[in-house]
Amino acid sequence: MKKIIVPIDFSDHSQYALKVAADLAHKNNAEIYLLHMLEITENLISRSEIAGGREMLFFMRLGEKRLEEAMNQDFLEGLKITPVIKHFKVFKEVSEVAEEVQADLIIMGSRGASGIKGALVGSNTEKVVRHSTIPVLVIKKDMNNFSVKTIAFASDFHEESIPVFQKVKLLATTFNAKIKLLYINTPTSKFRSTPEIREQMRAFLNKNKMSVHTDEIVVFNDYTIEDGILNAAEYLQADIIAIPTHGRKGLQKILAGSISEDIANQAGIPVMTIKI
Repeated sequence: MKKIIVPIDFSDHSQYALKVAADLAHKNNAEIYLLHMLEITENLISRSEIAGGREMLFFMRLGEKRLEEAMNQDFLEGLKITPVIKHFKVFKEVSEVAEEVQADLIIMGSRGASGIKGALVGSNTEKVVRHSTIPVLVIKKDMNNFSVKTIAFASDFHEESIPVFQKVKLLATTFNAKIKLLYINTPTSKFRSTPEIREQMRAFLNKNKMSVHTDEIVVFNDYTIEDGILNAAEYLQADIIAIPTHGRKGLQKILAGSISEDIANQAGIPVMTIKI
């Protein structure tokens, strides 16, 4: 892990994300790209070229000043920090910047949302999770000396999740953490017996050329997948939930929903989403 993107709006939650990024950067000798997105409105763009130019320059200078203050915090000392300012608040740009610099991880703070508000409005972090082709780590609270002992990797353990699992293994290696393989069984038409599930999970591990102890394969029963992941993570005392995402958008998202976004919204612990 050599390059980390941290979108920052100077809120407490983006500060929490920056602290976690600093801990990871120190452990991996990584560079942090501090990304601030200006909220330039259409009204400002439509004004006269001179007036609009002056206001844009003001916002740019203000953003640069606040970024410089953020970069001078004690916990960032000794790290390589690169500031990046984008003119518009378009959240697919976070993914575009990450791809451009070949980042390994995006770390974002989030207040979280649930229910109707979360479904209809969504959060800035949800938008990044939906667009990003780079893994996203969502942080909800202040975490001094960020460390990870247990990662709950929730999946259906089909072949398409193998590249996702490889990225989770890299994170586990960074912290010398254990990975708990988590399958959620629900009372639906797709219900499967525990022996069937465990056999599929073992086959998944064989494809990854990994052996695993029996207690690291967890089949958890619950009424919904979302509740199952959250409850199992608490039961396992996990420090991070890692979950694949298809990055559904538009009508597809409304009809099918997004488990990864719901988990990122509702979980109290960090959630790492990785696009399939």
